[in-house]
Amino acid sequence: MLALNKRPAAAAGRRPRIGLLGGSFNPAHAGHLHISRLALDRLGLDEVWWLVSPQNPLKPVEGMAPLADRLAGARALIGGAGHRNMSATDIEQDLGTPYTADTLAALKRRFPNARFVWIMGADNLIEIARWNNWTAIFKTVPVAVFARPAYSFKALTSMAAKRFAGRRIYEQDAALLIDQALPAWVFMHIPLSSASATKIRDGSGD
Repeated sequence: MLALNKRPAAAAGRRPRIGLLGGSFNPAHAGHLHISRLALDRLGLDEVWWLVSPQNPLKPVEGMAPLADRLAGARALIGGAGHRNMSATDIEQDLGTPYTADTLAALKRRFPNARFVWIMGADNLIEIARWNNWTAIFKTVPVAVFARPAYSFKALTSMAAKRFAGRRIYEQDAALLIDQALPAWVFMHIPLSSASATKIRDGSGD
């Protein structure tokens, strides 16, 4: 588990900028690495933390690998890729926060010196209106949404996109997202990765 007294790294003279990528990571795959690399580069982040969920309330327990296995797989993938500015943690289990809105609030209390950005794929923007207290997510941290195959149009016409349409910043200003008054979000059109946990579990992914 990520040490609770871990001091995030940052460039000299400023607060650390941390991207948070949540999910079941069942299993972690190349798509997670892809989006994390792009987030580090385009959002000007110091680190990306993968928040491996104990159990997503919206996903069935059946077919979900044990948390320890999913965490180990995520760490092995990061380690194998040699990314020292990425880490995987089961801190949500320690915090006892099954809902993202609560996790973000708790992380801001636990790491008051850090500046967080929530990272997610376009498919999650479509579904986020089903999440518990979802509007609080946008009001707690900036949100960066990354395009995924076949999801972009639906994402940009979703309830969440419409709700916060006036708070979306231009993609070319993504590096400034973390400095914006909340709520603030950006949609990133990126080289797409076809990797998905479902395909990998089915034996059809890369």
